[in-house]
Amino acid sequence: MKIQKVTHQSSLPSNTRNKLVLRRTRKIFNPKVFIDRTIETTAIISLMITGFSGVGAMGCWGLEVIESNANPNIIISGWQQQKNICLGAMLVSFPPSWAVL
Repeated sequence: MKIQKVTHQSSLPSNTRNKLVLRRTRKIFNPKVFIDRTIETTAIISLMITGFSGVGAMGCWGLEVIESNANPNIIISGWQQQKNICLGAMLVSFPPSWAVL
């Protein structure tokens, strides 16, 4: 592919004809874009927390089953409490993502 250089004559004086003119564009704060990005970020983070809490709850549930089979005399184990904490985190973090979707 061949690239050709195109030159244009300008009506500027000869001393400024070859100078590069830089223009700065100023970004204007757009509240709609800010709100959309904030909602999108909140939804992604809440879905990630829900997923990680679900994996943690399943892991604690598995360890709770293993521990109860090993020693049936234990009524409430530490894994049951951890599982309930993970399930509570899932319950709290899921509604923000549900409201956005």
